[in-house]
Amino acid sequence: MTAAESQTHYRICPLCEACCGLEVRTRGSQVEAIRGWRGDVLSDGYLCPKAAALRDLHEDPDRLRTPLMRRRGRGSPLEPVGWAEAYAEIGRRLPPLLAEHGRDALALVAGNPASHKMGLLLYFARLIRAAGSKNVYSASTLDQMPKQLSAGLMFGHWLSIPVPDIERTQWLLVIGANPVASNGSMWTVPDFRGKARAMQARGGRLIVIDPRRSETAALADEHHFIRPGADAWLLLGMLHHLFAKDLVTAGAATSLVDGLALLKDAVQPFTPARTALRCGVPAETIQRLATELASTPRAALYGRIGTCTQTYGTLASWLIDVLNVLTGRLDVPGGVMFAKAPAFAANTVGKPGTGRGVSTGRHHSRVSGAPEVFGELPITRLAEEIETPGPGQVRALVTVASNPVLSSPNGARIAAALGTLDFMVSFDIYLNETTRHANVVLPGRSPLEEGHYDIAFPQLSCHNHARYSAPIFAAPADHPPEWHNLLRLAAILKGSGAGANVAALDDQMLADDLQRLAGEHASAMQQALSAWTGPERLADLALRTGPHGDQFGRRPEGLTLAKLAAQPGGIDLGELQPRLPEVLRTPSGLVELAPPSLLADLPRAAADLATPAADMVIIGRREVRSNNSWMHNLPTLAKGPARCTLLMHPQDATRLGLADGALARIQRGDAALQAPVVLSTDLMPGVVCLPHGWGHDLPGARLHLAAERPGVNLNALLDDALIDPLSGNAVLSGVAVQVRAAGAG
Repeated sequence: MTAAESQTHYRICPLCEACCGLEVRTRGSQVEAIRGWRGDVLSDGYLCPKAAALRDLHEDPDRLRTPLMRRRGRGSPLEPVGWAEAYAEIGRRLPPLLAEHGRDALALVAGNPASHKMGLLLYFARLIRAAGSKNVYSASTLDQMPKQLSAGLMFGHWLSIPVPDIERTQWLLVIGANPVASNGSMWTVPDFRGKARAMQARGGRLIVIDPRRSETAALADEHHFIRPGADAWLLLGMLHHLFAKDLVTAGAATSLVDGLALLKDAVQPFTPARTALRCGVPAETIQRLATELASTPRAALYGRIGTCTQTYGTLASWLIDVLNVLTGRLDVPGGVMFAKAPAFAANTVGKPGTGRGVSTGRHHSRVSGAPEVFGELPITRLAEEIETPGPGQVRALVTVASNPVLSSPNGARIAAALGTLDFMVSFDIYLNETTRHANVVLPGRSPLEEGHYDIAFPQLSCHNHARYSAPIFAAPADHPPEWHNLLRLAAILKGSGAGANVAALDDQMLADDLQRLAGEHASAMQQALSAWTGPERLADLALRTGPHGDQFGRRPEGLTLAKLAAQPGGIDLGELQPRLPEVLRTPSGLVELAPPSLLADLPRAAADLATPAADMVIIGRREVRSNNSWMHNLPTLAKGPARCTLLMHPQDATRLGLADGALARIQRGDAALQAPVVLSTDLMPGVVCLPHGWGHDLPGARLHLAAERPGVNLNALLDDALIDPLSGNAVLSGVAVQVRAAGAG
């Protein structure tokens, strides 16, 4: 075959949680076309505009292909260097700093893209162990930790999250989520629009509650506005109604629930009449929705970003699952069910039906005392840990595919703090608003140059499956894979130096894992895995020992990575199936309806019932072409109308003297932004809406296309002191602001 001949490859899209299967046609080293592949067992040919942008990402001239380093200290430019020189600098600078100031002087931050690359996700965990620091942060505390915490407390593991069985659901209530744009978030559901229309075609109904008539709301049979940040009161009103009208039944989970009486007593103050005044949804609607959820066969309730990014994020996330449980919708077809992932799912290993559960607060942040949750501290506490002198002060930072200067509240404070660090290393494909502060930047490969297996998302999928896609292009010989780079840094942190043998270190780490797992059989298992290296080897191990695995030959028909590699499009493992009580990992072996920490937070919500709503609040929005900041540099996604606009209801615009297209000033305290106004009756009066991830006008970043239309950074308005106290999640929604015409006042 000559280089000029066209070839077709199968590929899993790594750009969002939908994880669609793609058909990529190449000629030589060029991508000719990207289409959805009908042979994919999960997405069945669906794709969104992001998938086509994989070619832009692969070819982007701004994508880093060689390490960058500051040779002359802070303030000097970042210059291209070789890999050996970059690691020599890390080896020279980082160990002495930690030897003098302790392991907690190093902080580590992982961003959203790390969850979409198997090498980053699997080996970042190894890096954390090598670092030995308590200062670990990730994007999870920006938008999802409340859901992980509530699921952990109820079901016993952080990723035991029940998702709507949309393939069989007849009634779906969506709160604070926009799956038409996201194709699911903490719910892998490619082509949500198509699946929702199929539900409607079989007589089902889709109901959306959101401060904006989103793309999902436009598709729905029914939409209701709600005051941003008030979801917990709506849900409490629904739960109160179920108890008051004796509509509570746990159905298939009846013998497996604990805490029902405690819960009933705790929700007594939250009558629909009272909660309606706070959330802006009429009491009659609250009662009707609760009744329909309880009485409609095959019904489900789902909430996401809007329910998490608020001060009551954990309460709202918990109440969604409580309502599903107490209407008999948990673990039944058409309700909410647990996926059974073929690998990496802790709720498929060990003794079924019981476990250690989850715990929080094993350590706390040094400055403000925020508790650890799932091994992490709130990312909004990073700046103060760098700024504040004293023992344990963060003096060095490692970022992995992360851009907190744009993605976190009060990014200007984070940027200023990064500028004071003694040393910073970034693993990233771009010189962005955060990595511009690094002393050393280590680029990853193009996604098309690496194999792909989804580690987390099969645990959240609407359909059970297993898929793997091999690299499409060979990486440059002198460009190591990201897992190599993470292990080399781990070797430096463990005292082995920058010249450590990474392959030998990986072998030893695997041997240690296998010894703990299999004892005397460890050596034979390692030999059986020898066809693979790095993350593929770990994936093969997880598949073979998973619930569908071959168990190293004891079940010859079972899964291995080799079998997946030979099946482009993956292996269909069937519809979601009931998993209670097997899935539970709580110490009691029961679904915990009334975790003490959540009950203890209800008085805060009760006291806040009488708080008057602000005159104007701001919310974010997600758009299919711009759901992450780095996507703004890709031509396929950046083209079209300006997207960083302020949506506003005409009624508010008239009151404020603003017209369509006018420039508005949005202010909170001393922070202010200006954005063009777009009038829309899709917004609830008293709410304005600005997308997140913009603000590409900071010096030192190299995102040339994004800089042509930089937009403004919503998070620059937000208060990094505001968090959900249980999960540490940032408050990104429902924040009070003042809006006026730019130049007025």
